[in-house]
Parts: sequence; structure tokens; C-alpha cells
Amino acid sequence: MQLHQDYEEFTSRLVEVLVIGPDNQKAFQRYWEEQKIPFIGLADRCSKVASRYHQEINIFKLGRMPALFVVDALGLVRFHYYSDNMADIIPNQEVLEAIDRILVEG
Repeated sequence: MQLHQDYEEFTSRLVEVLVIGPDNQKAFQRYWEEQKIPFIGLADRCSKVASRYHQEINIFKLGRMPALFVVDALGLVRFHYYSDNMADIIPNQEVLEAIDRILVEG
């Protein structure tokens, strides 16, 4: 959970982090409490949110492929990254740079 490592960098930009996952609510809550994760986790067991954002679900690649979105206050996706495999995680620094560009653009 690399977003946890730089959480203060996100909040210093007035950005909220929300992680959406395929687990059920109890499993999600247990993990969040055990790991002391400071941001919001949303259980998306039926993949409704994943489908809305066109997140790839591929059973041959172990389920949902990681995806990351920066959504502005109006609900517009301003940046997105779709991973090709489970190990393809965009570095936090790239996300922070994208957020900085969005903040400058307004």
C-alpha cells in the first residue's frame, strides 16, 4: 500500500485518498484497522465502481488490475493510470506530479 507511505504529501495538496477494492466490507475494515491506514477504503464486492471507471477485471491475471484516478472536486477524472498487471503500480511521485500540474491548471 504505497499510497500510505506518502499520505502526508497528498494531504498537503488538499487531496483525499480513497482506495477501492474487491473484498467484502468486513475484510476491508479488518485490513484497514490492522494496517492503521489513515485514508478511506471502499469495499466494491460487486465491482460496480470498477465497472464505472472501466477497471480491467481479468481472472487470468488474478482479478482486478490496479488502476488509479485523480478526480477533481467536480467529479471529473483529471488523471488516470491503468496497470497491465498486478505488479504495475504507478509510483507516488508520478501521481503527485500529475496533481501538481492539475493544481497549476486550475
